[in-house]
Amino acid sequence: MRPLVSYWSDAWRRFRRNPLAMVALAVLVVFALLVIFAPLTSGHDAYAMDATVVNQEPSSAFWFGTDALGRDLWTRVWVGARVSLIVAIACAFVQIVVGSLCGAAMAYFGGTVDEVLMRVIELMSSVPSLLISLIIMMVAGNNMGALLLAMCITSWMDTARQVRGLVKGLRESDYVAAARCLGASPLKIIVRHLIPNTLSILLLDLFMSIPSYIFSEASLSFLGMGLKAPEISLGTLISDGQSLLQIYPFQLFYPALVLCLIVLAFNLFGDGLRDALDPRMRK
Repeated sequence: MRPLVSYWSDAWRRFRRNPLAMVALAVLVVFALLVIFAPLTSGHDAYAMDATVVNQEPSSAFWFGTDALGRDLWTRVWVGARVSLIVAIACAFVQIVVGSLCGAAMAYFGGTVDEVLMRVIELMSSVPSLLISLIIMMVAGNNMGALLLAMCITSWMDTARQVRGLVKGLRESDYVAAARCLGASPLKIIVRHLIPNTLSILLLDLFMSIPSYIFSEASLSFLGMGLKAPEISLGTLISDGQSLLQIYPFQLFYPALVLCLIVLAFNLFGDGLRDALDPRMRK
């Protein structure tokens, strides 16, 4: 006599019962609002330099203090967090789109297509992704487009493998055979029938990939191989603050704290989402 509950409704019910996941969701919402609106609240420009307020401690005028060039750290931290999030979300979407299409094509067509793409994936997997990223950044320059290309060029392979395994079990389903008999093209079958049935795995992969991209972007920028001045990101702010750690530790503390909280919130959110979307956890 229980009421009928859809898969997504039941997943949301189980997600709400996870307190850590709900806290992580609330933190992510707060951070999303901060990266959008916080730079507007300080009254200072993120790039404006003022030699009269160099290396100021946090105060009512400068909530996070100022850096070595007199720029407001509150504004710069949230602008940098916005850039890091945009890069991470863009890379994650490219990973999901390219990986799901390639994986579904490999499983649906099989044969030569599957063999060729699997050899390409194996070849690219044999080279460390960090090395590929460093080479691309050295050749293409330290700009946003080069950073996106460097981080996306190898990111789709794990997603392609996962989708390939799932679609192989779905391609012989009755609804796929019916669509094929009705004259649907392979692309339509892949996009409208096969990929939607892997949506839960793709959503989980999306949210679990974002923190790794945030950390990768910060690592590349910290090493001097990512974005460089005048671009702002959490990695560049941490790199700038590290050089003055002994004298002005607050210049490193605030961007590092924001980075850690964002990555932790995404990881906890992803763990909760994984448990909620797992049908074996259903009661």
